[in-house]
Amino acid sequence: MASSILNQDLILISSICGVVAFLVTYLAMPRLIKKLRNAQIVGKDIHKPSKPKVAEMGGIGILLGFIIGLFVAIYLYPTLQFTLIITMLVILLVGMVGMVDDLIALSSKEKLILLWFAGLPLIWIAPPNVGILYILLIPVAVTIAANLTNMLAGLNGIESGLGAIAMTSLTVSCIILGKYDVAIISMAMLGALLAFLIYNRHPSRVFPGDVGTLIIGATIVAVAFIGRVKIIALIVLIPNIIDSALKFYSAGIMERQDHNPTEVGDDGKLMAPEGGFNSLIRSVLHRPMSEEKVVLIIWLIGIIFGLVGIILSYVLKSRII
Repeated sequence: MASSILNQDLILISSICGVVAFLVTYLAMPRLIKKLRNAQIVGKDIHKPSKPKVAEMGGIGILLGFIIGLFVAIYLYPTLQFTLIITMLVILLVGMVGMVDDLIALSSKEKLILLWFAGLPLIWIAPPNVGILYILLIPVAVTIAANLTNMLAGLNGIESGLGAIAMTSLTVSCIILGKYDVAIISMAMLGALLAFLIYNRHPSRVFPGDVGTLIIGATIVAVAFIGRVKIIALIVLIPNIIDSALKFYSAGIMERQDHNPTEVGDDGKLMAPEGGFNSLIRSVLHRPMSEEKVVLIIWLIGIIFGLVGIILSYVLKSRII
């Protein structure tokens, strides 16, 4: 009975954190967008015929909502404070790497090294009696996942939408498996991403920047290792893994200046350019297509794998029982 009450409390706390994260990000974004534009921190929306300038580094708003959401969780449930503080530290460090990359354009090698160091604090919450290889794998996983969620990007709403789908799947899976405390982390990020998506969807008023895209992957890894749902986390990342594999197979390791952009017709429809690297987006573009439709198809792919993750959590739960 006591355990049931505790679980209900944790679900309530998760919901509160998600709502708080949503409200903080939603309310912060208009002012943040204005500040970014005034500071000329903008980028061209190259997938529009008019190439409008859009505020960059909007992921700061996601980071703010997420951190405030976890602070609320710490206040409401102090027992989890060590785990949540470590998670906040990792996401903040990854976000800082993203900010630096947005401002001065780090090389791939520099970014990988900095992300590895940013993921190190997660080893403090590694399970007992695990080997050194497992411990070293944690920051490596942060580095890989952060880059995966950073690579499948560029269209209005695609990163924040896929991130929200992944967080929804992880939240539901954690609840099914009885990992209610870990659901607090995924719910906080889900709330922040949903609020950001309101401003990031087509036509986008703000881009997340690396500060926004990198922290999505880092949060997935945090949930995976803390909640021991690594297989489910891997499944929700499959769209990003496919995209990365297509790019690597077709062009190897690329710097951002090596990217040739998707072409845009006078009617606003996107077209895959002749030659160049392949990607999940360009695989979808077998014919000219509107940006909204391409993003919707990618979201649907994400939803399919998100549902597979949820189904797997039911299977795992039945085996535990």
